[in-house]
Amino acid sequence: MCALFLASDPQLQPSIRWLFLDLNSYFASVEQELRPELRNRPIAVVPVMADTTCAIAASYEAKAFGVRTGTQVGEAKRLCPGIALVEARHELYVAYHHRIIEAVESCVPVSAVLSIDEMAASLIGREQPLMAALDLARRVKASIKECVGSTLRCSVGLASNRYLAKIASDMEKPDGLVALTPDILDAALSGLVLRDLPGVGARMERRLNECGIRTMPQLLALTREQMNETWGGIGGEKLWHWLRGEDFNDPELEHQKSISQSHVLPPELRTQEGCYAVAHKLLHKAAMRLRTARLWTTNVSLSIKFAVPKADARKMHNSGIPQDGWSHGITVIECQDNQTLVEALVKLWKMRPQGAQHQKPFYVGVWLGNLVPDHLHTLSLFSGLESESRRTRLSSTMDALNQKYGLDTLMPASMLLAKAAAPTRIAFTSIPDLFE
Repeated sequence: MCALFLASDPQLQPSIRWLFLDLNSYFASVEQELRPELRNRPIAVVPVMADTTCAIAASYEAKAFGVRTGTQVGEAKRLCPGIALVEARHELYVAYHHRIIEAVESCVPVSAVLSIDEMAASLIGREQPLMAALDLARRVKASIKECVGSTLRCSVGLASNRYLAKIASDMEKPDGLVALTPDILDAALSGLVLRDLPGVGARMERRLNECGIRTMPQLLALTREQMNETWGGIGGEKLWHWLRGEDFNDPELEHQKSISQSHVLPPELRTQEGCYAVAHKLLHKAAMRLRTARLWTTNVSLSIKFAVPKADARKMHNSGIPQDGWSHGITVIECQDNQTLVEALVKLWKMRPQGAQHQKPFYVGVWLGNLVPDHLHTLSLFSGLESESRRTRLSSTMDALNQKYGLDTLMPASMLLAKAAAPTRIAFTSIPDLFE
């Protein structure tokens, strides 16, 4: 699906300012590229070989049977009896990610890497006329197949802003190419459902429904003021402009808003000591990501899920474990150093429930929120420049050593118990370095 404008004069053609690329079933496609015997077969990539875990990626052959990201392995086997399970090899996906960027940049510079399988390029000058942009997109797709892997497919979206280009990339999968030009924009968007919009999840959909908005035409009919009120902030105004093809940006709001790390504890670490050791390791990893992104946090949260008798469970974990969950957060001064963050973790750990029902933790997660970019960071009146600089230098030195020799090279003693736990897992919204 693409808009074709046959005018030979580039100045008369619609202008395309963004190219958005989405790798199709990325993890599964890399496995099929590396293992020819898996090609044209339904496969699911899993974190570990266990029926209680979930698929983190599925090939299109598996998706045809209803297997999706998040499908429990036992259910995937029921839906697709012949499915092949492949244990994830994250270091390979990272390596292929960098090769793909090189292939794309042989055609056009990458302006933004949005996740392990998504990237965007800002088009300039002669790249912007529709026919030139379509030709560029085809060259990008061909470059990936020729330079990285013949079985790797991607969907490309073209539009006047990055948000619409992302929507366009989702419209035709796999291996699609869609251009959302002004002449078809209203009709194309009206044919979507609310959840097709990036940023509209289950919670936002409920909020929109409560405001009487259930269809895309209803959403598109809102005025800028109504959209602002419905969204409850600047997000509504930005969306109003984006859906009309305008490139409305506020650089100060474009940084990551939170960083989180979580882990389902292996059986041998489902103790108080094991849970704390893994929480400490997760915090260490989150802090490294925080500093790498040149961000500062003002909020630290700790979440623990406990295995309880089925009769006492508030809900069931997707692994089938009856659970009772606890979560709490505290405010801290703007920081990015390990010492301040660990002090916050110690306080949170003391707040955890410690009754008889809360002696079997099986999941732990840490969350850093209210993130502030470097250029907006405010020096604490209490610590001062010298103290803050000393803490940051110490953390940065540890980062440098761990980046070079591995995460376990230099670590607090409280992490020793969790040394082999919580290995690198690639979230689709991040591209971790291999040392994580």
